[in-house]
Amino acid sequence: MNAPALSADRIRADVAGLLGCDPADIDASENLFDRGLDSVRVMSLVERWRAEGATSLEFPDLAERPELGHWTAILGKEGT
Repeated sequence: MNAPALSADRIRADVAGLLGCDPADIDASENLFDRGLDSVRVMSLVERWRAEGATSLEFPDLAERPELGHWTAILGKEGT
């Protein structure tokens, strides 16, 4: 049985929590590295989301396109 996909709201909230901002302040196409996210924080998200069921998620999946919209798309497919 596959794990459920992570919701877009959950992904946005997790990223906002690490950036210390309101989730609504993050634009879906904004480069999150420019916003202040770093590789250590991205790794913490990878580990958190793997524990939540995104078992095939790898660091490069997020680092190659550090945009909330992209992350939501790939993590939304994870459970299918």
